[in-house]
Amino acid sequence: MTGTMIITGGGRGIGAATALLASKKGYSVCVNYTNDRARADQVVETIRNSGGKAIAMQADVSDERAIKTLFETAIAVLGPLTALVNNAGITGKLGRLADADTENLRRVLEVNVIGTMLCSREAIHHMSTASGGRGGAIVNISSRAAQHGSPNEYVHYAASKAAVETFTVGLAREVASDGIRVNCVSPGVIETEIHASSGDAQRAQRIGSQVPMQRPGRADEVAAAILWLLSEEASYCTGSILAVGGGR
Repeated sequence: MTGTMIITGGGRGIGAATALLASKKGYSVCVNYTNDRARADQVVETIRNSGGKAIAMQADVSDERAIKTLFETAIAVLGPLTALVNNAGITGKLGRLADADTENLRRVLEVNVIGTMLCSREAIHHMSTASGGRGGAIVNISSRAAQHGSPNEYVHYAASKAAVETFTVGLAREVASDGIRVNCVSPGVIETEIHASSGDAQRAQRIGSQVPMQRPGRADEVAAAILWLLSEEASYCTGSILAVGGGR
């Protein structure tokens, strides 16, 4: 089953790598973004130049109305929804919790947790066989921080990703009979721009040397895991948390 995929935060990093690989696998892809239209358009252009079908759509994943419009438009343009990748996420600034700004804490939870829940809920409405859908699969993106806690860096982010993992397990059991599989990929230290956004552009190289494989991971390595979980090869996998962290 291929069909249409919506990937949130699809303009860069893991999201962009997943969008490009999904197109190669036969998906029509909706590349969601929040602010950077140019980057999302680049991903779409690359897909179209390779003969694929893709659109870019702006939506803040924590905005319920925007999410409804995102899904309705993507399905109208690209066809029936069969896959959702909840990739959009933010870390906030690095630092101790005692120094964290309350608004920053709220925003991290709104994007990482509420956003994942809102998008999943909308996907279920469209994919559930009980509602006339074709079934499908959801992959949530967590982080190895959910296990390590990330003290002195971003415990709030780690907590939000732990919530995503618990949500994955519960939702998977809830919608299995609706023909929907729900799994989670938990990346470790990956070379993406998220580190610069948190205030430490060199973090991937510094921390990556400390993992058992002695290097940071690549976005395409995470994308491969995501596409496997979406594929028929993973047809009996639901509620799984797949670590892609180099052994850490």
